[in-house]
Amino acid sequence: MTNLIELTQHREPGQKKPRVSFTKEELRAILDVYSRHVAQGEWKDYAIDINGPVATFSVFRHSFDSPLFSFGKRRNGRAIEYMLLDKGRTVKRSTSLKAILKLVDKPMKLIRLPD
Repeated sequence: MTNLIELTQHREPGQKKPRVSFTKEELRAILDVYSRHVAQGEWKDYAIDINGPVATFSVFRHSFDSPLFSFGKRRNGRAIEYMLLDKGRTVKRSTSLKAILKLVDKPMKLIRLPD
C-alpha cells in the first residue's frame, strides 16, 4: 500500500523557510503605481526579486542604472511587513502596502535653486 506524504508539512532538517513573495493583489497595486509613473516618463524599468526572506520590487529610471528605490515585503513573525528601501536602507516600514505606495504616488515637482 502507498503512503501519501503532504509535502507542505514535510521538510528536511536544516531546510530553509518558505520564500516570501508578492500576492496577485499586491502586484496589481504596485504595477498600478508603476504604470502611472511610466506614462509620465519618470520610470523606465523594474525588477522583482523573490529569492530570499525579503521579496523586492525595484524601480529604475534607466535600464542600466541602479534602482531609484525598492518596495520590500517580509515576514516578521506571523505578521507581514512592507518597506520602502533606498539603496538597501529602510526609509519607511508599515503593515499596509497602501501606506508605502502613497509615499511614491505623489506627483513629482521640479525644484529650482536660486541663481
